[in-house]
Amino acid sequence: MTGARMMSSLLAVLAAAGLATGATAQAGTATTTVLTGGTIYDGSSPKPLVGDVVLRGDTIVYVGPSRKAPRGAHVVDARGMIVAPGFIDPHTHAGRFLGSTDAQVRLNLAWMMQGVTTIFTGVDGGGTPDVASFFDDLEARGFGLNVAAYVGFSPVRRAVLGDDARAPDDKELNAMKALVAKGMCEGAIGFSTGLFYAPQSFAKTGEVAALAAEAGKRGGIYDTHQRDEATYTIGIAKSVEEALEIGRDGHLPVHFAHIKVLGVDVQGQSGAIIELIDKARASGQVVTADQYPWDASGTSLQASLLPGWAQDGGREPMLARLEDPVTRAKIETEMRENLRRRGGAHALLLTDPGHEWTAMRLDEIAARWTLDPVAAAIRIIRDGDRSGKVVSFNMAEGDIATFMRQPWVVTSSDGSEGHPRMYATFPQKYAHYVKEAEVIDLATFINSSTGRTADMFGLTDRGHLKPGYKADVVVFDPARYRPVATYVQPRELTVGVESLFVNGRAAVLGSQPTGVAAGRAIRRSAPPGTCPG
Repeated sequence: MTGARMMSSLLAVLAAAGLATGATAQAGTATTTVLTGGTIYDGSSPKPLVGDVVLRGDTIVYVGPSRKAPRGAHVVDARGMIVAPGFIDPHTHAGRFLGSTDAQVRLNLAWMMQGVTTIFTGVDGGGTPDVASFFDDLEARGFGLNVAAYVGFSPVRRAVLGDDARAPDDKELNAMKALVAKGMCEGAIGFSTGLFYAPQSFAKTGEVAALAAEAGKRGGIYDTHQRDEATYTIGIAKSVEEALEIGRDGHLPVHFAHIKVLGVDVQGQSGAIIELIDKARASGQVVTADQYPWDASGTSLQASLLPGWAQDGGREPMLARLEDPVTRAKIETEMRENLRRRGGAHALLLTDPGHEWTAMRLDEIAARWTLDPVAAAIRIIRDGDRSGKVVSFNMAEGDIATFMRQPWVVTSSDGSEGHPRMYATFPQKYAHYVKEAEVIDLATFINSSTGRTADMFGLTDRGHLKPGYKADVVVFDPARYRPVATYVQPRELTVGVESLFVNGRAAVLGSQPTGVAAGRAIRRSAPPGTCPG
């Protein structure tokens, strides 16, 4: 089912499955549910067991050998299936779906049908400091998955400095610090940055560290799309060192978002980056990372090719610079170098829907227009590509595998429209890196997608199949669980999830979504005495 048809046809699918009305309520509110006879991976152990998982209300009450089901329990036959904690995705761009007025969109089926029960938002520096209002709105509307949120650098900096490429004065810095503190005190899990993106890229290390410290005082983490994953500005090694410095100065854990070595200049350098991080960890610094299992990243044409200085002040000044012949020539020179870093015009697949260039490579649309690829890119940006999506093929399989094997790396999607990672990250990791390439085993896949992630971010009651933990559970068919989305058709739902429970309520039964919106806001509590009141 394509993304375009998915939402409009969902009610018909639910009705056909007998789950649109009364059946949904009955399945979703069963007092006790027994998942019987499945192969259970608990989220931490390297060895599975065959038996039962019993859910009562929103809580797991039993995990162990099969036994007689309680009278009146809803029994799910899981024989031949894998039973695991619901997957946790710590890096998503799901905010626009959570904010939808359409209840079906807020179910987040792209993630749900992969077996995901918890997502993080506000990543890459995008999270609002108005965290309480964000969560209140979610809870008032209802949503499908559990949600944790970051307070992000971009709205904080824009609120005080706009899109300007300058440093804050003391008053302005204090105003930004107050916004970060507000977000943390309202339940954010940490402070996120996207230092690759303007206007965040205009900030110096000290400014970022001062803001990160506000999260650190309140028990949060520093999550970063680091300044450079390639050779755009300071280079990936110095970028890693900068992130580690921010963590030390801010006295908080450092988490690298979607860790990678990006582009032809740095492919093969994963080992050197791992050495830097392992050295920091050996010294006692808490450093972790997440990763998506794809050889192409997803970004915008503007971010991938346009130099940062050309974006100073926002879109209108940027367009004015492109109109000036002398400035444009300088921009084009730097864009050609950025295109080389990315692997050339054929390495960029344009995915923004509804355009002449949709699903075409940059070199293909340039040839159609009889333009140089850089000129074609500028035409797209000028003609309305404010956030135009591109898939950028710029990572090597060896580096992906090397990062994936690290015990401090967990699974994430970086899910956003136009890239199959939004619909198919977890099955992609399973199908390719477990079953085909055998980079990791099944237990490692599950643990790095559940318990390891929960422990990393302090989710003390999720991510494991243990009595007393929240009843977030996935049941998937190891023979059928696979990605359907591709780079050319990125909006196809995953297959193979037989059942999914979110806080004990059935979100998927018989491989069909039930329409139940059982998600909860995960509001992190700051340590006593660190917030007003």
